[in-house]
Order: sequence, then C-alpha cells, then structure tokens
Amino acid sequence: MSKIFDGFTKKKNFLVCIDSDGCAMDTMNSKHFYCFGPCMIEEWELTPWKDEVQRRWNEVNLYTMTRGINRFKGLAMLLNEVDRTYKSIEGIEEFSAWADKARELSNASLSKTMEKSSSTIFKKALAWSVKVNQMVEKLPECEKKPFGGVAEGLWAIHQKADVAIVSSANQDAIEKEWKAHNLLQHTDILLSQDCGSKAYCIGRLLEKGYLKKQVLMVGDAPGDWDAASANGVLYFPILVKKESSSWNRLLTEGLEKFIDGTYQGAYQQEQIEEFERNLQ
Repeated sequence: MSKIFDGFTKKKNFLVCIDSDGCAMDTMNSKHFYCFGPCMIEEWELTPWKDEVQRRWNEVNLYTMTRGINRFKGLAMLLNEVDRTYKSIEGIEEFSAWADKARELSNASLSKTMEKSSSTIFKKALAWSVKVNQMVEKLPECEKKPFGGVAEGLWAIHQKADVAIVSSANQDAIEKEWKAHNLLQHTDILLSQDCGSKAYCIGRLLEKGYLKKQVLMVGDAPGDWDAASANGVLYFPILVKKESSSWNRLLTEGLEKFIDGTYQGAYQQEQIEEFERNLQ
C-alpha cells in the first residue's frame, strides 16, 4: 500500500488526521452489537454463552480503555477469555501471537498467514472477518451516519489543514459511508487497516514535511492517542456518548488553538484527562 503514500502531496502547513468509526461516523455501536459480536458467537459456536460473550465483546471494544482496538486484537482477547471460561479454542496461542506481532492486521495479512499454518483458527478468523464486513454492508443506512457537527467541523478544518482519514476499519466501508454523506470532499487521503497501523500511517504522513506540532490526530479511542503519542503529534479526543459536543468543541475552540499554536500543553492535557475519565 506504499503507493497511496507516494501519491499524497502536502498542500498546507497543517495536517489533521481523523478516525472514522466512533469518531466521525456514528457506526461503532451498531457494528459491534449486530456484526462483530454475533459473527464471533456464530463462527465459534458460542450460543450457550451468547449474552455473556456479547457483553464482554462490547466492554472490550466500546466502553473501556481498549475501545477501538483492532478487530483481530479484540478477537484474540475475547477468544482467550472464552478458552479460559467456556470452551477450548484450538490454536488460540498461535493466533494471539500473530495478532500481537504482525505488522499488518488485515484480511490480506491473515490470508497469507493462513496459507502457511496448519491451524484452523486462521481460517475461522478470516471467515469471521469476511462475514463481519458482509454484515456491515447490510446495516441500514440509518446506522451509518456522521455525528452531529462532523460535516461542519470537516469543512472548517479543511479550509486550514490537509485532512487524512486514519482508521483501522475496512477501506470499502469507510469510503462508502463517507461518500454517502458527502464527507470525502473534505479529505485528501484515506488510510484504512490495509495501509498499516495508525501510528505507522501518521509516521508516513510526517515524512511529507509537516512539523509535529502542526499535526493533530482526532480520535475516540486510546489507540488513537497512542498513535499520536508514538509520533509526537497532538491529540484531540471525541468523547464516547458526548460525540456531537466534542465536535462542537473542536470547531469552536480546539481548531483555533491548533492553528495559532496554543493547543499543546495545558489545553491538550485538559482534553486528555477528560477523555480518560470518560472511559473509566
């Protein structure tokens, strides 16, 4: 996927990277409630414990400090819990090692690993991931909409900064959802799970010549903050269950502070502390 980076050109001094699911798009809950969790329960025949497993899936992926974790890392966490608590999961150690160490966590990377391994867990994980994508496609359009304030925020940001979507979600889903609501016109590059981790993507974008203090990551999960920190760039959190007010805050005060150079320091620390309290 290096070609996508090669084709991107810095146009403005500032860069804002924006996550998709749960940050710009109000899609995260429905995808986990109706797609990710149920597909795992079906693939690993966990129906006798479906309520408990779905509850834990939601906690890990939505409401705690692991919110926004890559789908395969989340799957490894839950399958380990299932293996310890409910039933034996064949190949869980091998799959967990892959999820922990693989540079790229995507269907394509998983497919290559599956070809080299005799363990059926990789085949099952790929079948699960493909099924999830299919189920996401079938979600009604009312479950795939941006949060209030996103369109206005993106427009304002794009007047002053280059805009990159930096997400661990499926590329086709991101493109369709953003295009359906006329949001792609306010972006310059779309980087999904196939392009590498969020930290890797931000690092590649920095190579285009941006100053770190002039790059802002907007996200809703600890992984977004980690990706920003790993590259020494700024972070603005979109708070769970307070998404629209967060976008309003970004539009009315955060963006101005970012552009005039006063975001870093006390103001950013206030945002991060509120973000951490919100996920306790």
